[in-house]
Amino acid sequence: MKRVITYGTFDLLHYGHIELLRRAKALGDYLVVGLSTDEFNWDSKRKKAYFPYEKRKALLEAIRYVDLVIPEKSWDQKDSDIAEYHIDTFVMGDDWAGKFDFVEKDTGAQVIYLPRTPEISTSKIKQDLNMK
Repeated sequence: MKRVITYGTFDLLHYGHIELLRRAKALGDYLVVGLSTDEFNWDSKRKKAYFPYEKRKALLEAIRYVDLVIPEKSWDQKDSDIAEYHIDTFVMGDDWAGKFDFVEKDTGAQVIYLPRTPEISTSKIKQDLNMK
């Protein structure tokens, strides 16, 4: 069984997120999603999600492409998650290109950066909603 992992906040879930999850799942048989906790988002990223962690987790668990949702509590947990969940492929959006290349060196998991869905992003949704 080929296992894939991706990470994100997945706030204001939209079709760009679904497309990323669909394409990530297509790379393997089992998809693990590391979902940023509210504390990690604030302490490390200085951003606050609209929906709290438990609501975002419930949304992800309802998506057919997602097999398991785990909490992302720090930037440093990637290597240990890959070992614990026997991950073969690490996937992120291409806006992170190059930032996680160390994962392949550290763990042997293949790192793939998928192109983003160009016309949609959580930031754009938030910006558009503030304009109204």
